[in-house]
Amino acid sequence: MFDFSFGEMLVVGLVALVVLGPERLPKAARFVGLWVRRARAQWYSVKSELERELATEELRRSLADGHQVMRETEAHLRATDLEIRTAVSDTATEVRAPIAEVNAAAAEIHMEQPADDAADDATDATAGTPKQDAHGQ
Repeated sequence: MFDFSFGEMLVVGLVALVVLGPERLPKAARFVGLWVRRARAQWYSVKSELERELATEELRRSLADGHQVMRETEAHLRATDLEIRTAVSDTATEVRAPIAEVNAAAAEIHMEQPADDAADDATDATAGTPKQDAHGQ
C-alpha cells in the first residue's frame, strides 16, 4: 500500500521515541498496529466484495451471451426446418402431378376397353392365376 524504505521507518521511529518518550512509545506502537490491521482488514473486505461483484457480473454477462447464442441457434433451426418442410412439400407436389396424369390416362384407357376384355381381365385378376390358353397350359 505505502512504500516505506527502512531508512524512512527508522527516522519515523526516532522522532516517535523523542516525542512520545520510552514509556508511551510501546503503547502508541500497539495502537498504530491495531489501526493498521483494521485498515488492512477493511481494505481486503472491500477488495473481496468488489471481486465477488465483478465475478457475479461476469457470470451474468456470460449467461446472457449463452442465452443469445441459444436464441440465434433456435431461430436458425426453425428457418432450416421451414426450408426442409417447404422443399418436401414442393417435392410431394411435383411427384403427385405426374401420378395424377398417369391415373387419368389409366382411367381413359380403362373406359376405352370393350366390356368383354374388361370382364376377362376382372376374372383373371380375381383368380390370381395367369391366363391359360385353350390347351390348358
